[in-house]
Amino acid sequence: MDHYLTAWLLAAAQTALFVAAAPLLAGWVKRVKCHMQNRAAPPVAQVYRDLAKLFRKQPVIAENASWVFRATPYIVFGAMLLSAAAIPLVAVDLPTGAIADVIVLVGFAALARFFTALAGLDIGTAFGGMGSSREMTVAALAEPAMLMAVFTLSMTANSTNLSAVINFNLDAGLVLRPSFLFALSGFAMVAVAETGRIPVDNPATHLELTMIHEAMILEYSGRHLGLIEWANQIKLMIYAVLMANVFWPWGIAREFTAPALALGAVAIAAKLALLAVALVVWETVMAKMRLFRVPQFLGFALLLSLLGMLTHVVLETG
Repeated sequence: MDHYLTAWLLAAAQTALFVAAAPLLAGWVKRVKCHMQNRAAPPVAQVYRDLAKLFRKQPVIAENASWVFRATPYIVFGAMLLSAAAIPLVAVDLPTGAIADVIVLVGFAALARFFTALAGLDIGTAFGGMGSSREMTVAALAEPAMLMAVFTLSMTANSTNLSAVINFNLDAGLVLRPSFLFALSGFAMVAVAETGRIPVDNPATHLELTMIHEAMILEYSGRHLGLIEWANQIKLMIYAVLMANVFWPWGIAREFTAPALALGAVAIAAKLALLAVALVVWETVMAKMRLFRVPQFLGFALLLSLLGMLTHVVLETG
């Protein structure tokens, strides 16, 4: 009984850490990017100050807004919160890991995207409709590529549960699997598209010809905008943690002891910091592509994920 209670307390603490550290990762990415571009860098904690300022303000809502527009920030944040609870951050085999497997995580992301697109259409502005149309186009191409990468991992570990996949990789040791390399490449490209990063989207722009995600949330303000911004930061954290702990799981705690948990926290912090630097380098050397080239980008991601599955069938089965 004590072990069961301890597991639930650790799961709650891990979820709280996940949600609280998501803005820190976004602030670290912004700071490294400023240094990379020889610009004055804001402090890492500036992201928390921006969120606090938004939560202190009352939202301004259009008269013709329906319940969809009002409920979307809470639905989006709730979907990201459930996803964060189901993903191993510091330790594996926590009870919240049974909430969802990787396929359900894709469903949570689709739910958040669906309501965000509806909210963009709800007010009736041109920007909102344009952003919703572009977002659903990107989603229709990104979701198959992500599912194919997920299926490659699931076929290797014979499970879609994240803890089971991580434990399988830890037990297998350092093994060079061509299928994982293809799946990682496809997953990384999907993560760039899903989180609205360059070259698919630019989170720092408000130019109407290039906006995708920002166009859908232009009408939000106050605490509603704060919830959406926080949810986007959690989404970036989700993809980074999935890449860090699924493909490089070493260091994650498999026992609920203080040394193991401390090592798991240090390991994930180091891996996230390195992934953030890699993202900044990618965004610095890449240019924002035209919208009509995005299908080619995501089509290549799907091809890489499909090659990962075929490589697994040819080389690793039988």
